[in-house]
Amino acid sequence: MSTPHDPYVRVRGAREHNLRDVDVDIPRDTLTVFTGVSGSGKSSLAFGTIYAEAQRRYFESVAPYARRLIHQVGAPDVGEITGLPPAVSLEQRRSAPGARSSVGTVTTLSNSLRMLLSRAGDYPPGAERLDSDAFSPNTAAGACPECHGLGLIHRTTEELLVPDPSLSIREGAIAAWPGAWQGKNLRDVLDALGYDVERPWRELDTADREWILFTDEQPVVTVHPVRDAGRIQRPYQGTYMSARRHVMHTFADSRSRTLRAKAERFLTSAPCPVCGGGRLRREALAVTFAGRTIAELVALPLTALTEVLLESGGSSDTARVLTADLLARIEPVTELGLGYLSLDRTAPTLSSGELQRLRLATQLRSGLFGVVYVLDEPSAGLHPADTESLLGVLGRLKEAGNSVFVVEHQMDVVRRADWLVDVGPLAGEHGGRVLHSGPPAGLAGVDGSATRRFLFDEDPAPAREPRVPTGWITLGGVDLHNVRGVDATFPLGVLTAVTGVSGSGKSTLVGQVLAGVLADRRPAESA
Repeated sequence: MSTPHDPYVRVRGAREHNLRDVDVDIPRDTLTVFTGVSGSGKSSLAFGTIYAEAQRRYFESVAPYARRLIHQVGAPDVGEITGLPPAVSLEQRRSAPGARSSVGTVTTLSNSLRMLLSRAGDYPPGAERLDSDAFSPNTAAGACPECHGLGLIHRTTEELLVPDPSLSIREGAIAAWPGAWQGKNLRDVLDALGYDVERPWRELDTADREWILFTDEQPVVTVHPVRDAGRIQRPYQGTYMSARRHVMHTFADSRSRTLRAKAERFLTSAPCPVCGGGRLRREALAVTFAGRTIAELVALPLTALTEVLLESGGSSDTARVLTADLLARIEPVTELGLGYLSLDRTAPTLSSGELQRLRLATQLRSGLFGVVYVLDEPSAGLHPADTESLLGVLGRLKEAGNSVFVVEHQMDVVRRADWLVDVGPLAGEHGGRVLHSGPPAGLAGVDGSATRRFLFDEDPAPAREPRVPTGWITLGGVDLHNVRGVDATFPLGVLTAVTGVSGSGKSTLVGQVLAGVLADRRPAESA
């Protein structure tokens, strides 16, 4: 029977996904780790049941009109949960961050830095003091009017949009257009407008090619579709969009990383000639702190930014107060091994693990207490050398009066838990049961647990003969983010592990450069 001050979260009859009518008691004010093989049901218990029920209760207190503005995960399939405080979820699953989302916006560190420049920056003689919004490229008051705060001017050319001019429009000469029905629609609209979609592209008049690719006009015309597979399609009103307009719209507004990446292949980028890539109006870029503009400060790795702030000392009481606050906000980010990031690093280039740790660092400054933090593998992407720092941050959240529930596979984190909930024994229909709920040491006596062998280093996996590579891929002169002039060779036909401390560049090298090269080559090879 629970009381208003029940020290346990008590779950009864949890049946979410593959959970088998689970009952479990978990002490509050602890670091509790949920373990089990992938698909065992641990996330269904931690996120799908406990967090989902906390969120459902929160929504009951929110006005109906406000509920439409907040993403809801839905009510869990559970009999009863008692002793449950409010919950905060920090998952690996990322929302779709836009091109303007950055390390600075995710952590709100940009707000603090803008305030520092606004209140304590060095202004040119006679210049008016600017509001903090004037130092943001995401506001009308701050964004460079030429590049709209992006820092780059994106352009395209006929050669990029039409890589094979021997093809006709009907045959897909305009490679930048979308596929499936959307591409067919644009070709049919052009046909209805009177353009020859059957002749090879290179034989079309120059003026026609220019209009088809680059016009800003969007004429509407009645399209009479050609009979398709015996089906008669009715006429419809089709709107034309040029290849350039489609590419620019997709790159700027699409929330799909895949579509944005495809659009980017048809663009060339250059620093904005007005702001020089600084993204801001001239007035804001004329203000400095410690001899640097805000554009130069946000481009520094956080470790270097920390050094600049410490060396500045602060020329006034205001500068000292704002600098101290900014340093305090940066500290948990660098503590979690993310000091290599700069504030202007865009969110789409970050891994899910990096994003989650940024949000975790931000929570340390939130001042919340009495809540349950539910985290999804916060050690993901961390080198073992950085795990101790992660545990320190989780410990501080607990010491502030919170409960920390973590879904985790990293055994170094599991060993440091106050309480362990092991779910299994296997995945799917063979899982969904709580095998152990108690201190980690108690798992030693649970024979059916797949976690036990790894937690207590029992029966290490047998060694096997490594495979022989069937070929090699060589990358030369890789230069992206913190990877500088790297040459690397990868074997084919074998399992290859790329290692290094957090931020060393392994995800950039493999996830962005190598994967991007292979993605670009695939269409040509399959053609």
